[in-house]
Order: sequence, then structure tokens, then C-alpha cells
Amino acid sequence: MKSKIFLVLFFITNMIASTKSPYILYHDGLIDQRAQDKITEIGNEAKEKLGINIYIDIKENNGIDPKEDRAIRIKQMRQIEAKLRKKAKPPYAILTLAVDQMYANILLSDDLKDIVDKDDVLDGYVIPLLASKDKNSLFAKASAACLNGFAQIADSVAATKGIKLKSSIGNEGKITGTVWKVFMYTMVVFGILSYIVIIMRERKYKKLGEENGK
Repeated sequence: MKSKIFLVLFFITNMIASTKSPYILYHDGLIDQRAQDKITEIGNEAKEKLGINIYIDIKENNGIDPKEDRAIRIKQMRQIEAKLRKKAKPPYAILTLAVDQMYANILLSDDLKDIVDKDDVLDGYVIPLLASKDKNSLFAKASAACLNGFAQIADSVAATKGIKLKSSIGNEGKITGTVWKVFMYTMVVFGILSYIVIIMRERKYKKLGEENGK
């Protein structure tokens, strides 16, 4: 009897813990529960105070073949985006990502196009985290990237209305993205310098070998 009660409680607990955020259209298992909870908190406050709906749609693979002709890929992507727009309630912003296709975009309803700078959000808060090559799992990076982007969209709209959201993560998202950029640039420079050193050493040893052979 006790074991049955335990199983029931375990099942209920897991159902509650894995409750999907109403602002996540699809996440392919790439956003952890803590990030989902924070997204829900931000989404609720944005809806209540700003009157907007912010959504996330992230897939590891959206089914589009990267080797396909560019014109065909664009057409397929537009079809996917059109379906996403139908799921959103205006005014809306949809952060949509496809990891394998290295695709990121923010779909905006007409009344938000002049308010949200999608390039700034993507380049400063989303892509640096998602594209980083490091020991962190795709799961961890996707969670951070989605939360950062979602929060910044809300903050962008709030700023135009002179409102400070209690759920805001402030500059943390920007700082995180900047840190990743600096880290990646440092790694690239370090790699180039290491390559140069190796080449110079090889040439030096080759020259010494030729001189000793004489």
C-alpha cells in the first residue's frame, strides 16, 4: 500500500515539476525547468504590465536540410514561421531557434517592430551563448540563451513604457553574453598564436636538421 502511495505521489510531483510554460510553444526538451519557471514569471508580468505576449520556440532540428538550395530553405522557413505566428496572440514576439540549422530569429507583430531591436537581442543575448563551443551541454546553453533572449525582449518593451519589471534579470544576460564573446575571441586568438608557434618550431627543427645533415 505504501509503495502505491509513493508511486502516486511521485507521479503527481513529476507532473507539477514538468509543467510547461504557456509562453513556450515548443522546446524539444532543451530548456530546463528552472529556466521555464523564470520564463513563466517574466511572461506573466510582461502580459500583465505591458500587455504583450512573448513566446519561445526552439528545436534541435526543424527538419530543413542545410544542404538544400537557399531559396528552398528560405521558403520552408517562412512556412514554419507562418505557423508559429498563428499560435501567437498579438501583440507578440516569438523567439524561434533551430540549433542544427544554426537559425535564430524573432518574429514580431506589427506594433512591436519599432520597439524591439531583434538584431540587438539576438547578437547580444542569444547567439553568443547558443553558438559557443565549450564543455557546457547543449541543454545548458539552450536554456540560458532562451531565458536571456526572452528577458531582454520584455525589458526592451518595458523601457519604452518607463516600467521596471520585478522579474527582470537586468544586465546579467548581457554580461553573460559578453563574457562568452570575450572567451570565444580569446580562444580563437590563442589558437592562432599556438598554430604560429608550432609552425615556427617545425621550421626551426627542420632547418637544424638540414644543417646537421650537411
